[in-house]
Amino acid sequence: MGTILRKAFLEHVGQTSPSPMMVEVARAEGVFFYTPEDKPYYDLVAGVSVSNVGHANPAVVRAVQEQAGRYMHIMVYGEMVERPQVEYAVRIASLLPDPLESVYFVNSGAEAVEGAMKLAKRCTGRTEIISMRRAYHGSTQGAMSLMGAPEGEEWKNAFRPLLPDVRAIEFNSFDELQYITERTACVIAEPVQGEAGVRPPVDGYLQALRRRCDEVGAMLVFDEIQTGFGRTGEMFAMLKYGVTPDIVCLAKALGGGMPLGAFVSSRKVMDLLTVNPTLGHITTFGGHPVCCAAGLAALDYIVENRLAEQAEAKGALYERLLSGHPQVKEIRRSGLLLAVELGSSDKMFAMMEMFAREGIMSDWFLYCDTAFRISPPLTITEEQIHDSARIIRACLDRL
Repeated sequence: MGTILRKAFLEHVGQTSPSPMMVEVARAEGVFFYTPEDKPYYDLVAGVSVSNVGHANPAVVRAVQEQAGRYMHIMVYGEMVERPQVEYAVRIASLLPDPLESVYFVNSGAEAVEGAMKLAKRCTGRTEIISMRRAYHGSTQGAMSLMGAPEGEEWKNAFRPLLPDVRAIEFNSFDELQYITERTACVIAEPVQGEAGVRPPVDGYLQALRRRCDEVGAMLVFDEIQTGFGRTGEMFAMLKYGVTPDIVCLAKALGGGMPLGAFVSSRKVMDLLTVNPTLGHITTFGGHPVCCAAGLAALDYIVENRLAEQAEAKGALYERLLSGHPQVKEIRRSGLLLAVELGSSDKMFAMMEMFAREGIMSDWFLYCDTAFRISPPLTITEEQIHDSARIIRACLDRL
């Protein structure tokens, strides 16, 4: 049956690469997923920081089941008062700093970025959008336009023309802040660059970026799609680094394993999408009640079990267990988001092959194929960290 299923997968499921992993998943629980042969894999990707509360978390499963039994899709987003949307929006707003209070739910991170770009243009009346080199914000044509040149050209060039009036500056470069001007509608930045290979901000950079945006009247947009919901050791990276944006984009862990995105701003700014024109942004399935119920249950679980507060110590433990190995050149980290740098793509791909045999799920980064990712569910225990690090070190020994 497995062979037939994999054949159908290749023939009928649209593919993203010529060499998919082809690991069949039968079930998942906690920090593991299992093949039909019941082989366990440590999930050190967590769906790229989606499964922060672990797989098949009972609280999330229960919320999904209960809401599905009440109602699922009723009407396009924003027309009906649906309790899961309202309660989740209130909860998110309570955890974000002022004035981030109005939550617009969408389907995904890319759509959140699209909505944020539209909102910034609408608010400022400007057209230029500045992103960072080695940024990744999604694969829709607008979000893809923000893949920072020149590195992003590998993915962008085949799909041009894309959005005009977009430029990229270097993350952590104070000198390049000068390119943010009175023409700039917004600057969009990940507070910790993810697909660049986990690049945290240097001291004072995000503060300087905030000041420059204020000086020229540009909006600051944070993409917290990968860093949000406890990943960096605070509920949101903006709290860790002490800088509040005008708009924040959320997704991944936002849905607790279900597909959900959002962009959040002040009520005054968000209301601009309701006039001139009305329906300034609209979505059919955004804020689906089952997804919102799942996300709220996951967020409550994170708060009640203090998972954000534990993420820093868990990430530090991984760093301590792996950093002394001679094959490890560097570990870049923010909370429980790590890039283990090997200095060679050949070594990294060899590690991927060994991981697949030994029961480790990891991957590399879009703009950094010399390092592998460690971003497990935040529920991972110290014992599981020690055990998975033992397997990783054994693989490193064989490089």
